Amino acid sequence: MSQFKSGFVSIVGRTNVGKSTLLNSYVGEKVAIISDKPQTTRWRIQGVRTYPEGQIVFIDTPGIHKPKYKLSQRMVELSLQSLKDVDLILFMVDASQPFGKGDQFVIDQLQKLRIPVFLLLNKIDLIKKENLLPLIDTYQSLYSFAEIIPVSALKGDNLDRLRDRILEYLPPGDPYFPPDQFTDQSERLIVAELIREKILSHTREELPYSTTVMVDSFKTDEEKKLIRISAIIYVDKKSQKGIIIGKDGSLLKRIGTQARQDIERILNSRVFLQLWVKVKKGWRQDERFLERLGMQ
Repeated sequence: MSQFKSGFVSIVGRTNVGKSTLLNSYVGEKVAIISDKPQTTRWRIQGVRTYPEGQIVFIDTPGIHKPKYKLSQRMVELSLQSLKDVDLILFMVDASQPFGKGDQFVIDQLQKLRIPVFLLLNKIDLIKKENLLPLIDTYQSLYSFAEIIPVSALKGDNLDRLRDRILEYLPPGDPYFPPDQFTDQSERLIVAELIREKILSHTREELPYSTTVMVDSFKTDEEKKLIRISAIIYVDKKSQKGIIIGKDGSLLKRIGTQARQDIERILNSRVFLQLWVKVKKGWRQDERFLERLGMQ
């Protein structure tokens, strides 16, 4: 019988290449929120999947981008920190997009490490097959990857093969988490992120980036067998508060209803969710506020 394996696997790459989709596909739960907007992931998120042969702890990271605020600077720092003290790195690129400066920046960081790196060419369902080999040649000329695997995180193409190759590279060892645990994220953070995901899906332009969510209260009501949650949506400007609330509170109600449905499924409990909207001018540049959010 083969020895049980376990290890940490970091997923890095530019924004919107599909890192969170890959994480959720393996874990089987919405651990990381998903949006078509860049810079959706703001945290270092761990998702756990246990197989008979081993346990993989996936680390989803914010997309590598040029930071404009202290918030985005901390996001990039979180991504770079995740390259250390892991057993394997998955460098994910969008196969439907040309090689860019962000990809080169990641490769420059990888050159400094002595950790095996897989190149994942994601979204292969969006490109012609004849374009795949030239793309592989481009990346092979820049870095010596341990494996190059074309995948579609959204459709599940080649994910079984990728899982098998990951387990091959992980060291023998005991599991880090119980077999039924799928993340190390706190319930408060999961709730805040699910609310933010609904804001992302219903707003556009600058608003999604100037919004954050903080859970103010999280209490179990044993008598009514539900969880009472109060959360604050922070925006950067007074005008944005009106947009989030919507006419007669319509948008805020829609955000709350959709978020509550996801929260109830994740927490496996009925939920009473209250949302408030507050203006916190310049919060993306406020060091103390960012630390309150947990972005140390």
